Amino acid sequence: MTRPESMHSDNSIGQLTQLGLNIYEAKAYVALVGRDSSSATEVAEVSGVPRQRIYDILASLVERGMAISRPGRNGTKYAAVAPSNALAGLLEREQKRLNELQAVTTSLTTALGRQYKAGQEVSSPLEYIEVLRGRQAINARFAEIQEHCKKEILIFTKPPYAMPPQEDQNKEEVISTLKRQIVARSVYEYSVLTNEETRRAVELFVRSGEDARFVERLPLKLVIVDEEIVMFAMEDPIAGRTELTIMVVEQKQLAEMMKLAFETMWARGDTFEEALMRLGIGEVSEQPS
Repeated sequence: MTRPESMHSDNSIGQLTQLGLNIYEAKAYVALVGRDSSSATEVAEVSGVPRQRIYDILASLVERGMAISRPGRNGTKYAAVAPSNALAGLLEREQKRLNELQAVTTSLTTALGRQYKAGQEVSSPLEYIEVLRGRQAINARFAEIQEHCKKEILIFTKPPYAMPPQEDQNKEEVISTLKRQIVARSVYEYSVLTNEETRRAVELFVRSGEDARFVERLPLKLVIVDEEIVMFAMEDPIAGRTELTIMVVEQKQLAEMMKLAFETMWARGDTFEEALMRLGIGEVSEQPS
């Protein structure tokens, strides 16, 4: 069973370390407080401080004003300074140290604050341009942009597809966007309707609220989001049309210019029904109940 005085000593040692003493200094001081005076050996035995450290620990307490030394014929004795005086001195030193730290912090805040502000005003001329390669990276970035779309998304859709229209993930993402009341307008090439799977996927998008137009040929793959972000594809001159390189540009003026091009192609396009009639594919399937 732990003795009450031992518990008090442990608490006192912990609190003394909060005032800036190390653990050995705190243990030695508590040991000194319990006696009128003690030799270094006695302090070591009572406190548990290693004997090879006890002399420098006691010297440190004397220097801090926590103890006094009394040289005598039988060797030097050590005694604790009264806690009211010793602890007041410790607190004063800690407050002084905190004041110094406060001054250093204020100085650093001013100096680094100026540097930080200057750094925020400097930007790389290309930091708003992002280049993506590979279908996985392209799909992930497009999904992120589509998820954060606030009001409008305009798309030129043409092969090769990073994610074909008929894939379940693509269907889910498009329908999720439409459910958020986003204005979604897409221009497709007629070829998307010649394949039954892609035709049914596009029909699902149209029935879910997407506005669609169809043309013979689109100049490039393009996405414009909220008149701020532009994604467009560039064919790899070496790998050809099977490899995709996508550029993402966050630049309002470019988005406005590309939207003019989009509106031009949109005005030329056929509706879903008109495109089916042009291709002689037949009647549009009934809207699911």
